[in-house]
Amino acid sequence: MPAKTQRTGLLTKKLGMTRVFNEAGEHVPVTVLHIEQCQVTAVRSKDKDGYFALQLGVGKAKVKNVSKAMRNHFAKAKVEPKMKVAEFRVTEDALMEPGAELKADHFKPGQFVDVTSNSIGKGFAGPMKRWNFGGLRATHGVSIRHRSHGSTGQRQDPGRVFKGKKMAGHMGDRRVTTLNLQVVAVDIEQGLLFIKGSVPGAEGAYVRVRDCIKNVKPKAAPKKPTEDKKGDKPAKKPEAAKPAKAA
Repeated sequence: MPAKTQRTGLLTKKLGMTRVFNEAGEHVPVTVLHIEQCQVTAVRSKDKDGYFALQLGVGKAKVKNVSKAMRNHFAKAKVEPKMKVAEFRVTEDALMEPGAELKADHFKPGQFVDVTSNSIGKGFAGPMKRWNFGGLRATHGVSIRHRSHGSTGQRQDPGRVFKGKKMAGHMGDRRVTTLNLQVVAVDIEQGLLFIKGSVPGAEGAYVRVRDCIKNVKPKAAPKKPTEDKKGDKPAKKPEAAKPAKAA
């Protein structure tokens, strides 16, 4: 069975959220992602690197803010210095030449995609906000510890706090992937993707968009016909013979 083709994704920039109206007049909340001069800056081959991948770059950086090594890297691909670069694993048949530009029509309306970005940082958060703890009782005897997490240890044995204990600490600013988000609309001229729902990351954050890894089909899609052992579609059942009319 031939391997399934794995295309490259896109490196985009989150602009914010808005809403659009569908044909039925219903409003759909969408996240707007901007594709700014997304070009192939390097190609990874199995012979040289051990795997197939494409390195994409977006944005336009000032030459003075780019290191000499990266300037030579971009010059080799014959592209302008980029603000952000990222790699996407692909199959051999999906490789592209350095300098090739990808636009918003890489994805089609109605398609499902997976998006990856760093979530919004919340700083140091308490257990009630970070882990949804209920807190202590808001009655007499609880002295200014209403939102604390309570006891964290045991007795002399084991005499320590177990690793992974849910406590107060840094919240957010972690790599988050959201699966199966639908592409509502595409604007090729302005380089915009309209993704249904929320996308992780703050405004201005870079977001990786790729084809969904799970085979999610719309409800109206026809079911795949069952196949016999030979791989052919099943033949139609012969119609039952009609009884002869009495003379």
